[in-house]
Amino acid sequence: MNNRIDEARLVLLKTNDNEMEIDERLNEIRKVALNANDARLVWKELVNPTPGVKRMLIAGCGIRCFQQITGIDAIVYYSPMIFKSAGITGNSHLLGTTMAVGFTKTFVIVVAIVLIDRIGRKPLLYVSTIGMTLCTLSLGIAFSVLKNSSIGMESVVVFVCGNVGFFSIGIGPVCWVLSSEIFPLRLRSQASAIGVVGNRVISGIVAMSFLSIARRITMGGVFFLFAIISGFSVLFVHKCVPETKGKSLEQIETIFQSARRELEIEEQRLVMSKSKY
Repeated sequence: MNNRIDEARLVLLKTNDNEMEIDERLNEIRKVALNANDARLVWKELVNPTPGVKRMLIAGCGIRCFQQITGIDAIVYYSPMIFKSAGITGNSHLLGTTMAVGFTKTFVIVVAIVLIDRIGRKPLLYVSTIGMTLCTLSLGIAFSVLKNSSIGMESVVVFVCGNVGFFSIGIGPVCWVLSSEIFPLRLRSQASAIGVVGNRVISGIVAMSFLSIARRITMGGVFFLFAIISGFSVLFVHKCVPETKGKSLEQIETIFQSARRELEIEEQRLVMSKSKY
């Protein structure tokens, strides 16, 4: 915006060796900077999106919503109450188990930082969502079948830490990375803001309703519900989230556009096959 193009190029050179791609990104950034004050055009495109932009919004905002609707914030906020419901008593034991949850979350996030550019975003999301589904399902079984037994208490601690760990290695950090990659520069600020609003609103709803729902359907019932939602998150990742590792913004945008074209071709084939009969 201040016409410091050479300095911008030097910054891009620190993260990319391909000069042709750097020139493409610079041109796109300059176009966005020239239209930075015309937010009305951006909101118009978001309110009435093209098929490609619609798929971006579904992927970017959807993954942020699934991040919270699977119950992670409620589990972290109320972990002492969860452990107490499992039969763990004594402030020292409750403090120790709660600290284990925090330690697990911190440690696994560091692992995710190392892996995210090595094995890609989508594999981590698969590991994360499948792992969370299994852990919440196991918590539901532990609360329903093994409640107040020594095995039940140990299982609850292990599976709560496991759920937090699987969250922290995938859907926790990856959704924020994806949101910065899948939206083109002209839409990124506003589209990301929509996703953040949805993320925080759902987090608040889940956290505020967790205890009330647990009283109605039991603690085991809540975790069975989270397991079902986590199962849907696996399907969402499979159907709606592309792999963005090592791809430029232009390539990512092409992925969303080409996916729509493939869908249209398939729909035309179905129509033609029906017309034959």
